[in-house]
Amino acid sequence: MRVAIIHYWLVAMRGGERVLEQILDLYPQADIFTHVYDPTRMSAKIRERKVTTTFIGRLPFAKEQYQKYLPLMPHALELLDLSAYDLVISCEAGPAKGVITRPDALHVTYCHSPMRYIWDQYGQYRDAGGLLTRWTMPLLAPGLRRWDMVSASRSDAIMTNSHFVRKRVAKFWGREASVVYPPIDASLFAPAEPEDAYLWAGQLVPYKRPDLAVEAFRRNGLPLHIVGDGPMRAQLQRIASPNIRFTERLDFDALRKAYATARALVFTAEEDFGMIPVEVQASGRPVLAYGRGGALETVVEGRTGLFYREQTAAALEAAVATLEDWLPRFDPADAVAQAARFSVANFRAGFLATVARAHQQLNQSPVPAASLEAAA
Repeated sequence: MRVAIIHYWLVAMRGGERVLEQILDLYPQADIFTHVYDPTRMSAKIRERKVTTTFIGRLPFAKEQYQKYLPLMPHALELLDLSAYDLVISCEAGPAKGVITRPDALHVTYCHSPMRYIWDQYGQYRDAGGLLTRWTMPLLAPGLRRWDMVSASRSDAIMTNSHFVRKRVAKFWGREASVVYPPIDASLFAPAEPEDAYLWAGQLVPYKRPDLAVEAFRRNGLPLHIVGDGPMRAQLQRIASPNIRFTERLDFDALRKAYATARALVFTAEEDFGMIPVEVQASGRPVLAYGRGGALETVVEGRTGLFYREQTAAALEAAVATLEDWLPRFDPADAVAQAARFSVANFRAGFLATVARAHQQLNQSPVPAASLEAAA
């Protein structure tokens, strides 16, 4: 069985790329197709595979400015010749599922999210962009939405990374999906003696709202450690007070230590799933999260963390004060147990079961046992 994996772009090791690594473990002989590939920023597991780019990867400045080529990506996907592949797995957060496969080939999509920037977060992305973005997005978005809906019918089965994203898929694509949570390897994380500083970790981009954390902790004066880089970095450093320190990036060992020694994680984004809160819980620390999106599925309020309901600095500041009163009742063992739900074994079982069901529905015959054993 020849397997192709279509991943939107490979320019940094983020949550989607870590899920890709898990899928590669299931299908060791799979070939990878993507729009843009920067091997210098990929893990060894991805670099050792055959990676083919669409024509987008050959365009000027594609590695740095790939978002500018978004309108060309649907056509680029449809030019890929996948006729040799029996199983096609598309990993969707940017355009990936729109490939054209053989009628008898199985096409399964793992959806991190329908493209937020043309659907429910369209206004946020448009307004946060420059003059050119604000002018072009209204012209391009309607066509991209139509293609996004049409191309959703090319998948035989769809998995999503959360019930939150499952609702997006139903609303914007008109498709039913099964939920298979992304995995973390809990054995890589362990509790340690916590320190005084709160932690914020992630890309410094507008939709993750790091500005709320900076403003809330500028007001309350408590120590905050921000780990991450992105276009908002300089702006945030200008408004930050001395109790807030920034670290551009940490290696994995240092990041694990930051998780385990944080007083709590401050999670300000409305995320599709959010792997960092799960990793922090696996490290035995609580999460203070905005109460929307995937965090509602990964954090247990009153046991492994708390939520705040308005995405404002004032609401976050008040929630920090509430968390300070609650912390003496927090048990690190509860957080570790919650994180264990999102195991590699559970992900693999759910993923393979979905592929098997889709294969049976496509061919009206069971998947050969040898195929599943080889994949596992």
